[in-house]
Amino acid sequence: MRFRLQIRFQTWVLSMTVLLVLCLAAAFLYTVFRTFSSISEESAQERFSLIAEQAALQLESLVKQSGNLVLARTASERQMFVRDGVLNPSSMVPAFLGSFEAEPDAYSHFFALQNNEFLQVINVLGDARIQAAIKAPEGTAYAVRRITRDNQGRRTDSYHFLSASKDLIGSRSQPATLVPTERPWYQGALSQKRLFVTEPYLFASTGELGLTVAAPLQDGAGVLATDISLRGMEAFLSHIKLPPNGAIAVQDRQGRVLAFHGNGARFEGVTIAPLSATTSLTNEYLSVLQRDAQVVSGLQTMGAEQTHFVVNYKAVQAVPGMPLRITVWAPVSDFTAAFKQAEHNVLTLALLVLLVLAPLALLGSRQIAKSLTAMAVDSERLKRLDFSQEPHRARSILYEVQALGDAQYVMHGAIQNRTDELKTSQDKLARLVDNGIKLSREQNRSLLLRHVLFGAREIAHCAAATLFLKTEQNTLVFAQRTNEDALPSFEIPLFNADGKPNNHYVVVNAANNNTSVIVDDVYAETRFDMSGTKKFSEESGFRTISMLTVPLSPREGEVIGVIQLLNAQDPKTGQVIPFPKDLVGFVEALAAQSAVAIENQNLIDAQRQLMDALIKLIAGAIDAKSPYTGGHCERVPELGMMLAEAATAQTTGPLSTFKFETEDEWREFRVGAWLHDCGKVTTPEYVVDKACKLETIYNRIHEVRMRFEVLLRDARITQLEALAGGGDAQDAQAAFDARRAQLLDDFAFVAECNLGGEYMAPEKVQRLQQIAQQTWLRHFDDRAGLAHEELKRYTDAPAALPATEQLLSDKAHHIIPRTSKAVLDPKWNFKVNIPEHQYNYGEVYNLSVSRGTLTEEERFKINEHVMQSLMMLEQLPLPKNMRRVPEYAGTHHETLIGTGYPRKLGADELSVPMRIMAIADIFEALTASDRPYKKAKTLSESIKILSFFKKDKHIDGDLFDLFLTSGVYKRYAEKYLLPEQIDEVDIAKFVTTGHQAS
Repeated sequence: MRFRLQIRFQTWVLSMTVLLVLCLAAAFLYTVFRTFSSISEESAQERFSLIAEQAALQLESLVKQSGNLVLARTASERQMFVRDGVLNPSSMVPAFLGSFEAEPDAYSHFFALQNNEFLQVINVLGDARIQAAIKAPEGTAYAVRRITRDNQGRRTDSYHFLSASKDLIGSRSQPATLVPTERPWYQGALSQKRLFVTEPYLFASTGELGLTVAAPLQDGAGVLATDISLRGMEAFLSHIKLPPNGAIAVQDRQGRVLAFHGNGARFEGVTIAPLSATTSLTNEYLSVLQRDAQVVSGLQTMGAEQTHFVVNYKAVQAVPGMPLRITVWAPVSDFTAAFKQAEHNVLTLALLVLLVLAPLALLGSRQIAKSLTAMAVDSERLKRLDFSQEPHRARSILYEVQALGDAQYVMHGAIQNRTDELKTSQDKLARLVDNGIKLSREQNRSLLLRHVLFGAREIAHCAAATLFLKTEQNTLVFAQRTNEDALPSFEIPLFNADGKPNNHYVVVNAANNNTSVIVDDVYAETRFDMSGTKKFSEESGFRTISMLTVPLSPREGEVIGVIQLLNAQDPKTGQVIPFPKDLVGFVEALAAQSAVAIENQNLIDAQRQLMDALIKLIAGAIDAKSPYTGGHCERVPELGMMLAEAATAQTTGPLSTFKFETEDEWREFRVGAWLHDCGKVTTPEYVVDKACKLETIYNRIHEVRMRFEVLLRDARITQLEALAGGGDAQDAQAAFDARRAQLLDDFAFVAECNLGGEYMAPEKVQRLQQIAQQTWLRHFDDRAGLAHEELKRYTDAPAALPATEQLLSDKAHHIIPRTSKAVLDPKWNFKVNIPEHQYNYGEVYNLSVSRGTLTEEERFKINEHVMQSLMMLEQLPLPKNMRRVPEYAGTHHETLIGTGYPRKLGADELSVPMRIMAIADIFEALTASDRPYKKAKTLSESIKILSFFKKDKHIDGDLFDLFLTSGVYKRYAEKYLLPEQIDEVDIAKFVTTGHQAS
């Protein structure tokens, strides 16, 4: 037995309480600490980004202010800077001095010409380093430096020192060494032709960090520039509020440090000279400045103790062409110290809560454990749907436990009731599904109605049931009963004589209104006339009490019938009870299924009847097409069915394995037999009915006779002309008589050839050709009066009139070309020799036919009807149970030895039904009395000829023997042959030994 761990309720509650408190505390600490840490890091990054942004804005403001001032001045008139080709200090010095009030960080303003003349105003501001560098006297506030050149090209560098009130307090001069046009600021401004900012560098005069902003005049005659001191950048950084142990630094594009400020012991005493390379920095906490420019902001580990720092890198560009990087960093502990204390407080609080909740959980669990245990036992029985014991009634001071116990007690009873109802409904549903399956499969109408009725009685669990069906006369007839008594023969009208609904009968009311009707007690019913039901109860002894009447309505359409169920029975006691209302849905569902099944059966029957009628209509039309073949398409199926029935009845011998077992198989064969000549709709009747060789639409022997008449008239004219010319009358008469006798004999021979009754020997053909060589004169146009299509065949040039014509001829226009190529398609697998032309109406050609009246082309046209039948039928979307119709209809001219047509099938490819069709078709043709080209043969003659077909293996020998021994030939003859055709037949002469009937 599989082990399953189980613990007591109070143990579970106590354990879960402790575990829940600990888990909640841990989850809270984990979630809050992680969240706060993430928030702290994000907050630090945002704060550092803001600090870097402030530093960038400060530098950008510093540079842009000086740059804007330089650009504004370069837009001034040229005379402000240059007058008469030399510097104009009178305009520039006051302007430069005034700029220092707006730009306190500007070191100097200066201007240089292309000839290296130079003017500079320096903002000394009492800076000792600047005073020493330019050797200025005490109290100097500003210094004006000017480089000039005399006529000999000597350059002088002179200084004038001004007080804060701009009074001159001293001056000095020396040979000039500065070449302004060689300085980077001058060359960069001229080359770029716009504002130019130099890389940060150390001023030569003071050694402090700064940069130069320069711009060329509009005409390029000189360059105006300003030196900006960056000494205020580091002071600005020192005033930024950083974390207790944070630091900030500004670097140029080469990574050199421009300014730095740091807090805390890690950065105590750290000073970085301007433009120091990061490789020269030894403090391990300055390693962030040595990182690659591609490094992103985030957490980094630094120092021997592997301290985590929050680092923010921000790339800025104060002016175009001067990228800088601002780095701000501080240890993570500067942001998470408060969270660590919160973590400790939460753990302490969790332990206190646990100490209080554990005892309370233990006491509470003991109070409800007993009741829960009892309810658990009841639940186990309920899970197994075991209702053998009364459920426990909970008794507890706890409201929830008491309510749960009461609910379980009520639920126990409800589930028990619903389980019983569900089982009953499942049984009815199973019966409904099973009945639906049976209805969908049943094809026999009588059995279908029986399934409907008995299925309804079983689902409704009642004593009896009756099925009514609606007629086309708007009446209800008794179609089926569960009782074995005879069905009443009368019909119940749905409408009165005045046309109003006859709704006072229950079944009529249900049919007219398409609604179900329940009658709980027939003898207490006042809505309907129950006299007929009561009378039936008295006569039959079956007392009807309760009744349920349900209409049969397929797909919400017209009602086609009614089911009436009688005397519902209690499943336990068997007593008659009213029909439960919840049963109506099941019966209506069954009625809907049944209605659809019956309607489908009606539709299938109607479709079959329509299809059979259309098939017979086609066959009748084919027979009616020719007055000489009437009845052939009707008689062949009859004979085929007779022989098929005889073959199916065989229990021994070679045909014992053949059976048509289902109605579908019989119908498939019958349809194939009816359609065996459907291709004849494409065969012209003048070909089928051709009684003479020269016959087409009419018998052309009349044309030939008229030509003989012309020749006879010509002979008479010759005689008369001889007499008129004085010739001998007796000789002329003798010549005429000889010619007349010859013409009469020749015409009699041609007329006899036209009948086709005898074999045309070669010598007859030769004589026919000799007769054809005789000529006559045509005096009229042979193309006059011809239709357009016929004229197309006259391809030769018209002969001059009078034209000499042969008595009999084969002309080009006698040839009808073959237009239809369908039978040539390889997909049909036809194995026949197809004549080149569709028709050949040549007179000599037709009269020379050796046997019968048909030419090769006409015989192919007649035989083609089998191919046309196959092509038409094989292209039809026939259902599965009719797929063999084409082979039954299109193989009756095949033989067992592969010499038939159109596919030259052999014995292995010919089924028994196909062989039956061959015998039926041949025998009907032999005995037919309506063919123009032969006399009706007697029964014995037909049997004898058919025996030759057996001998030559053109037909099946076993079926031929069965045809005789079963008497099928005689029954067919008595039904369809003329009395004078029926004679005695000694079948022993034709039946193979062992096959003779006893």
